[in-house]
Amino acid sequence: MANKKRNTILFVVLTLGLFLMFFASISLGSVTIPLKDVFASLTGGHAAKSTWEYIIINYRLPKAITAVLVGTGLSMSGLLMQTLFRNPLAGPYVLGLSSGASLGVAFVILGAGFLPSFLSVIALSSYGIVLASTLGSTLVLFLVLVVSQRLRDTMAILIVGLMFGSFTTAIVSVLTYFSTAEQLQKFTFWSMGNLGNLSWTTIVILTFCVGIGLLLSAKSIKPLNALLLGENYAKSMGLNFKQARLVIIFATSILSGAITAFAGPIAFVGLAVPHIAKLTFQTSNHTILFWSTLFFGSIIMLFCDIVSQMPGFDVTLPINAVTSIIGAPVVIWLLVRKRNFK
Repeated sequence: MANKKRNTILFVVLTLGLFLMFFASISLGSVTIPLKDVFASLTGGHAAKSTWEYIIINYRLPKAITAVLVGTGLSMSGLLMQTLFRNPLAGPYVLGLSSGASLGVAFVILGAGFLPSFLSVIALSSYGIVLASTLGSTLVLFLVLVVSQRLRDTMAILIVGLMFGSFTTAIVSVLTYFSTAEQLQKFTFWSMGNLGNLSWTTIVILTFCVGIGLLLSAKSIKPLNALLLGENYAKSMGLNFKQARLVIIFATSILSGAITAFAGPIAFVGLAVPHIAKLTFQTSNHTILFWSTLFFGSIIMLFCDIVSQMPGFDVTLPINAVTSIIGAPVVIWLLVRKRNFK
């Protein structure tokens, strides 16, 4: 009963924290906008300046929504992978999807010089890069799904995913070696991740993909709880392990693949947030971890977005660097704190 009351209080705090971070992400930035004008723009009114309203509606609001989608999607896929492989170091990209997406983008950006000029322009557009990233991650997903049908050992799938990642990374390295400085710079910028380049149309597509992934994840809550005690125990409880594993892999692939395609490969969040949720709620029950991971993922991603904007400055830091710099010390502190209380 005490745990239930404690969890309720924590979820209330997380809900308030999410609203606060979401509003702060929209309110803060290189351009200072009064809070009353932010409220007016968000509630259908008009800000004192049309430029302020344009910044909020067409830049900051889409970016905040993207941060929530990225945070929830990567965190959930990390939770799925850590439970499936029973490995605390597993993250959303262990299946090699990020490397596949990087390979697709590398072919477009680093190999654009070999294409005719009109095709090069199309390929290097934002939609061309998203399409290339999607095709790359989809190809790796297809290969992983084919292999998973033939392998009984779950750990073997993890090794296959890592091998796919190593293989695609090697090809990217070869393309990098023969690329110009301008091509390398563009590819490097993509690999740093970006939350601010999405239009409302692409946000709708990303929301749809993340929604499907989260629905499949919610469907997998009972199988995930059964897997906590091992595959054999789960099978003894009547779980169709092969089907459950396929659904979990597919959910992770949709979440991490779509996010990488639209926002680039964003590190740390998927690996660390499930640990933060487990340490905070002190449970391994996925009914609780499902929601707590969503909340923590959104809040942390919004906070990192606020830091990356450098309020009051014209400089925008790479979101990848911010997530790692802020997140790693937090996880270390939580682990040390947990150990001290034992």
